[in-house]
Amino acid sequence: MSQGLLAIIGSGGMGLAIARRLGSGRRIILGDLNPDPATATLLSEGYAVSPIRVDVTSLSSVQAMAALGPFETIIHTAGVSPAMATAAQIYEVDLVGTAHVIEAFYPFVAESGSLVCISSMAGHLANLTPELQSHLASATAAELVLDGFPTEPAQAYCLAKRGNILRVQASAKRYGEKGARINSVSPGIVRTPMGELELQGERGRVVMGMVGLSACKRVGTPGDVAGVVAFLCGQDASYITGNDVLVDGGMIAGQVWKKEGKGK
Repeated sequence: MSQGLLAIIGSGGMGLAIARRLGSGRRIILGDLNPDPATATLLSEGYAVSPIRVDVTSLSSVQAMAALGPFETIIHTAGVSPAMATAAQIYEVDLVGTAHVIEAFYPFVAESGSLVCISSMAGHLANLTPELQSHLASATAAELVLDGFPTEPAQAYCLAKRGNILRVQASAKRYGEKGARINSVSPGIVRTPMGELELQGERGRVVMGMVGLSACKRVGTPGDVAGVVAFLCGQDASYITGNDVLVDGGMIAGQVWKKEGKGK
């Protein structure tokens, strides 16, 4: 039986894994700056895919994709990391881009539909004032980035990803008025091309140290994240909205209880 349209923004390792998990029996609308490689892969595996070039830093670009709906399921995976981008680029893609997706797809999410934004465990490491958290949750996309924001990429990434989590929470009531749900997923270090850049970068040793302190003591796979996304989009999660789910193998828990002296 054919199901509703599936929108996936971002065609990297995470987006590809989620497309495979959710795409059977659906028309996948795959948005990315360059969706062609992932589209070719999915088509060769038998999925029904329509690619569209999307720049999440442009609201009009995201709106053009959203207008292809209504969508039963929307997954936003596009992003950049500290090893591949400046602080300014992180704010534009990860922070403003997510705000654009939440805004643009709202008119085109189906009743009983679901939007899941991929954030990061880094968002749980940000220590922000209540005033800044309120700003990140509710400011317009055009006003999100402030002059005093950190200029170091790792700090910018933590702030942007915390902003994603807060904006999802703040959008839950509005999405609920349409009978739809919105959640975020915060992966730890995952074996995707972007994740590999972080592991091989200057902070790779620090990251692997966090993995060593985690409960699972391993790096995640795209399938680990795709499984949680599938749950959040399904009927079993019909009472879950405005939430963030950490999929980090216990990395944040290991950091918290290490600081408390109880993680040994």
